[in-house]
Amino acid sequence: MKKRSIKKKIQGYRAVDGAGVSMVRVLNDATMKEFDPFLMLDTFDSTDPHDYLAGFPTHPHRGMETVTYLIQGEIEHKDSLGNKGTIHSGESQWMTAGSGIMHQEMPQAADRMLGFQLWLNMPKKDKMAEPAYLEITQKMMPVAEKEKAKVRILSGDFDGLTGVKPRHIPANIYDISILAGGQIDIPTKPNENVFVFLIEGDAVIDGQDIACKTAVLFGEGDFITIASKPDAEVRVIFFSAEPLHESIAWGGPIVMNTNDELRKAFLELNQGTFIKHRPI
Repeated sequence: MKKRSIKKKIQGYRAVDGAGVSMVRVLNDATMKEFDPFLMLDTFDSTDPHDYLAGFPTHPHRGMETVTYLIQGEIEHKDSLGNKGTIHSGESQWMTAGSGIMHQEMPQAADRMLGFQLWLNMPKKDKMAEPAYLEITQKMMPVAEKEKAKVRILSGDFDGLTGVKPRHIPANIYDISILAGGQIDIPTKPNENVFVFLIEGDAVIDGQDIACKTAVLFGEGDFITIASKPDAEVRVIFFSAEPLHESIAWGGPIVMNTNDELRKAFLELNQGTFIKHRPI
């Protein structure tokens, strides 16, 4: 068995998006090829509601999926299909934009807002699929108990437990908490891209001290090892999936395969023909 070593480290940077939401951007268009099929990763961690209450008013998406996970906080959402609801602490939402959706996300004031949103690419053959939601409650996320570690499975499989099954990209996403002085090995499939994001605390990976809000991309191998510091806990989000190896044309909230497809999407937005599926 070969342990994966660190291939790249990316420290998140402060950014503003939506109507004025302050957050940390970790992955973007500069990292999309190496992290394929993971496109973008934003994380939020604030005790000041002014950082996020402006929210993300109605905006379009096409050709990709968003995965929102809240450790703490609350986000209300609604869309052009008539869906609406609230993501609470410990819950997740997997939104398939597919052929096109208009969507808004409005964080609510909380003692702390902590979580992330991941953008996941869709295969070329599925980009114009019908939009859909997958609401993931705490009961749908089994927890594997290890010595000094817990692994909550949002999607995929771990240690004989199974989370939700994604519709298009069978990504594995785990929320891993490690007590002070703990360590855990996570098995990985050789053909998958694997990275972790330190959402709370610092860790030791491959003999290196890794700071909080850092993404770590791994090289080839069969497993990774993550350890906490001797005097502090760490919380790490694990991601893995098989790369698509397809061309990417990315413009704002729309991700297609060619520039022609991208231009067509924005033309349809201007002409009012962007939405292909509406409430019945």
